[in-house]
Amino acid sequence: MSNKKENTACAFKTSIGGQALIEGILMRGPSRQAIVCRKADGSLVSKEEDLKLTRDKHPILRIPFLRGLPLFFDSMANGMRALTWSAEQLPEEEQEQPSKLDLWLEKKLGSEKAEKAVVAVALVLGVLLAVGLFVLLPALLFELLPAGMNLVLRCVLEGLIRIVIFIAYLWLVTKMPEVKRLFAYHGAEHKTIFCYEKRLELTVENVREQSRFHPRCGTSFLVVTMLIAILLVSVMTWVLSLIPGLAALPKLAAALVRVLAKLIILPLIVSLTYELNRWVGGHDTNPIAKLAAWPGKMTQHLTTREPDDGMIECAIAALKAVIPEEAGADAW
Repeated sequence: MSNKKENTACAFKTSIGGQALIEGILMRGPSRQAIVCRKADGSLVSKEEDLKLTRDKHPILRIPFLRGLPLFFDSMANGMRALTWSAEQLPEEEQEQPSKLDLWLEKKLGSEKAEKAVVAVALVLGVLLAVGLFVLLPALLFELLPAGMNLVLRCVLEGLIRIVIFIAYLWLVTKMPEVKRLFAYHGAEHKTIFCYEKRLELTVENVREQSRFHPRCGTSFLVVTMLIAILLVSVMTWVLSLIPGLAALPKLAAALVRVLAKLIILPLIVSLTYELNRWVGGHDTNPIAKLAAWPGKMTQHLTTREPDDGMIECAIAALKAVIPEEAGADAW
């Protein structure tokens, strides 16, 4: 990238968001999502579908502070399905062969239900891995800190350990060639959305000039989640310390109570993070919002790369497919 200061001023802010896939892009609009992938022969293949969100079945989940968690899981599930579909577009020799479990599920449930089952299992395993790596491991290290250390300081250190693990994980995966391409598609997604928000014509030339660091990004959501967790976990741990019976428990039992409490407040952390990110996304010129968005944008130096023109073409095609007919219907 050039060293000149980038112009990220936009004519409006869109709610359209995306996800990098295997040799492709997922774009999600207000009511539809589109996947566009690059096949081995250079052609583009696409899939479009209407969005089916949990909140459509349960309108109460549209209420602020209730909407964040279901939207988070919907995004994860839709993203997992899109990732699976993009993998299926690879040449047959590059595709992973179905396991015996996959074949058994397809035989018993049929291909459509089997796919849903596989996605559900992958979603659960992904959540368990994230909880283990970013919640349980830091919590275990928290218990190894000196007991005489100030309680709030111990909580802050646990949060910092969680952030270090997250950054280290991202840095390690960037060493994989497949992930480098994935992160380049991520950069294409951001650049294309910036171009659209500036109301410029969606051409490769216009998109190429945009910044790959976008304030309304899933990376920012994860980073802010960890920062909010430091605050809430500190308060919760302090409250637990006031319970007389907890101090009388054996050390292992007390540690398990603290870990369980941290897991219980995870939905609250996700909900608060979603609402904060919505506010930050709509007020990105506000000094406080800029400060809140800064850690996520810095982390995007790891999770995005400069895309090639073919990747940009995928992103443009996916974005065009989800732009609503009614102008402004996708406004943030």
